[in-house]
Amino acid sequence: MTDLQSLFDRQRRASRETPDVPIATRLDRVRRVERLLDEHGAAIAAAVEADFGVRSPALTEVADLIVLRSLLSQLLRNAKRWSRPVRVRTPIYLRPARGWVQRQPLGVVGVISPWNYPLQLSLGPAATALAAGNRVLLKPSELTPRTSALLAELVARTFGEDEFAVVQGDADVASRFAALPFDHLFFTGSTAVGRKVAQAAAANLTPTTLELGGKSPCIVDASADLEEAALRIAHGKLLNAGQTCIAPDYVLLPSGREDAFAEAWRRAVARLFPRIDGNPDYAGIIGERHLARLHRLLDEARAQGARIERSGEAAPGSRQFGPALVLGAQPGLSLLEEEIFGPILPVLPYDDSAQAVAYINARPRPLALYWFGTDTAARDRVLAQTVSGAVTVNDTLMHIAHEGLPFGGVGESGWGAYHGETGFLRFTQQKPVLVQSRWALGPMLYPPYGARLQRMLKLLRLLG
Repeated sequence: MTDLQSLFDRQRRASRETPDVPIATRLDRVRRVERLLDEHGAAIAAAVEADFGVRSPALTEVADLIVLRSLLSQLLRNAKRWSRPVRVRTPIYLRPARGWVQRQPLGVVGVISPWNYPLQLSLGPAATALAAGNRVLLKPSELTPRTSALLAELVARTFGEDEFAVVQGDADVASRFAALPFDHLFFTGSTAVGRKVAQAAAANLTPTTLELGGKSPCIVDASADLEEAALRIAHGKLLNAGQTCIAPDYVLLPSGREDAFAEAWRRAVARLFPRIDGNPDYAGIIGERHLARLHRLLDEARAQGARIERSGEAAPGSRQFGPALVLGAQPGLSLLEEEIFGPILPVLPYDDSAQAVAYINARPRPLALYWFGTDTAARDRVLAQTVSGAVTVNDTLMHIAHEGLPFGGVGESGWGAYHGETGFLRFTQQKPVLVQSRWALGPMLYPPYGARLQRMLKLLRLLG
């Protein structure tokens, strides 16, 4: 395996030797990613299942591949149009000059991807960067070693190292990877690690996109149908056993409706997962350290008097963790301060919507916000008074599947967005070009200044 620095140097040389990548080459690279999935999807899903302990191929199809395939199809349909120069209107004082924005590849893009959705969150940014004409180095997570090794093997079979390559390794490799002088570095992961990536990239003035996490709230309005809200919240919370950056992290519920919501939650969980232990559609927790952290969060809440309702237990030795609803959680609990990243859902009562909004706004801005109800005026007040990376109304997670919507965080939940044309432009240098005319008015503004300049400024004001 070529070492990290050599791989980077090879891609950098190739990007500088051929800065203008033809659209046919770009589309061919995206099609190769598509063929890789079509031909080896079953083997990749099996590797993901082995890494998680329990995660059915059907869950990987729903959680990773549907969105990824949609993205690839969109890139193939639109990359040619997105690559074209964009004409812009020229201001009166520069006419008859012409101006446009030329869209060019940045060069070499680094992608550091997480373990929770190891296909969507690695190949999605990589394919978008390829469609924009870049070379790509991918560092997948060491917590999914089988999936990462298979991706490395398949990409090496499908691409030249100067086009797209996968680098495997632990946190030390990730640290060295982030310190390379990429033309753009794309990271998906925790806020804590995101800070380290940003610091490493800053040394080279490397522009970054950071897709981080945070505590994404659900607001259940008084006008909401609790049964429907509970089902959709349960789906969003329990997909991939809660190991989702945009999973609902806590529920804000009108005071007095806690018991009704708990009953609706129990019915929703039973409908989605009739059993927990051994259910292949209910993912395992990625590792023992993460499993121990979830137990610690519940133990602390229980010790502080919270009411905990479990919906099924796993067998001893299993990494599956049954859903837990937490009622009466007291301020200061870790599960109210840390991103949970597991199937634990605190429910917090509020007296009015202003109190719910104040609770959200007193905390770091979330990656996603979910609102449930039929009162559109109440909905619009919440949307106007809160800031989040994205919003889904009367559902959870689904904004990420909309290929026309940008996806990204704000504040501590990240910066920069991708998906669709937004992602394509994230990996594109939008170079402004001005072509001057021999009849340019500019010389009229040259010194020495005097009466001629005053006449010219008066004319520009009249025309402007």
